[in-house]
Amino acid sequence: MILEKRPVVVVLADRYRRVRAHSETICRGLETEDYVVQPIIDVSPPKWHLGHTTWFWETFVLVPYLPDYRIFHDDFSFVFNSYYETVGRRVFRADRGNMTRPTVAEVYRYRAYVDEHLNRFFEQVELTPDLQALIDLGLNHEQQHQELLITDIKYILGHNPLFPAVDMPIDERMPDRPGQPVTLAEGVYTIGFRYSDSSSFCFDNELGAHKVYLNETTLAGQLVTNGEYLAFMEAGGYTNFKYWLSDGWTWVNAQQKQAPLYWHKVDGQWHYYTFDGLKPVDTDLPVCHVSQYEADAYARWRGLRLPTEFEWEAAAGSLHWGLRWEWTNSAYLPYPGFTTAEGAVGEYNGKFMSGQMVLRGASVATPEGHARPTYRNFFQPDKQWQYKGIRLVLR
Repeated sequence: MILEKRPVVVVLADRYRRVRAHSETICRGLETEDYVVQPIIDVSPPKWHLGHTTWFWETFVLVPYLPDYRIFHDDFSFVFNSYYETVGRRVFRADRGNMTRPTVAEVYRYRAYVDEHLNRFFEQVELTPDLQALIDLGLNHEQQHQELLITDIKYILGHNPLFPAVDMPIDERMPDRPGQPVTLAEGVYTIGFRYSDSSSFCFDNELGAHKVYLNETTLAGQLVTNGEYLAFMEAGGYTNFKYWLSDGWTWVNAQQKQAPLYWHKVDGQWHYYTFDGLKPVDTDLPVCHVSQYEADAYARWRGLRLPTEFEWEAAAGSLHWGLRWEWTNSAYLPYPGFTTAEGAVGEYNGKFMSGQMVLRGASVATPEGHARPTYRNFFQPDKQWQYKGIRLVLR
């Protein structure tokens, strides 16, 4: 039987519906009060994520491309714009948790309204390459926020003194697969995204495939475990300055750090918060929620180092990855020939290329189909709340 090839617009419409539904699935276990909390500036309320991703579709697709479209609410661009200077004024990021209005119910009505019009849009659109690229960006943008939704919800509930359990569509207890060390031969490697076909997607910071020279290097076949990291803690890792970069040592002392995020000592035993509630630390699972400062200090304690992002990408085809975003010791900088796109879309990645470190791979919270070897995640080195772990360079 010969299967008829589905038109691209039909495929995109199906992807749109699946992606949008998954955002709401992530929130299915929340109570209304959970949607509005913002414990720190880095963590946005779930209500805001649901509204912001919807605003993206309305602002960049429906308004310019669907004739006679009427925006849902005049104030929502001010409320749900994140950092797009091109689009106009917005609520200060730290104030997102102070907005009791719009209500959670109204945000869900907003999502339904935009979804209804996007479905109509897919039925009548003439799909140009530029428009297809914009829709791909919108889908991947919402998938990024799905991971942020999960990690922000965990931060909100993980700082609730009751440590409540909640239904979440991820498996935090997934173990690492056995893996042998991966040795890269000395030589020249191509780094960066290369289009394999017209439907391939990447973010602009992955573009600019280029050659790098690497010395012979061996990367560990498995991630550092909780048990291995606990040995670092018990050996005085957080109290000995010689393992820490200067900024990291300042951070440890200023924040009085003693362990990864969500770890608590209860009756002399380390526990950590999971979506199943507060549980004893499983020493066999990969360590999680560590900053780049902590990852680097652990590596120094072992007499080893973190990989560069180029070493990681060159070895990615032989590594098991996807449980934790893996810290590298590479600063987040543009590839050769990087250019910023015109308009608001050009603000997506390039303007953050300062003071941040690269992570590679994916995590248990990364949506299906959103990971690839060239993906360049990035955060400031003190950030812990994402699913971040450690892979070492052995030599």
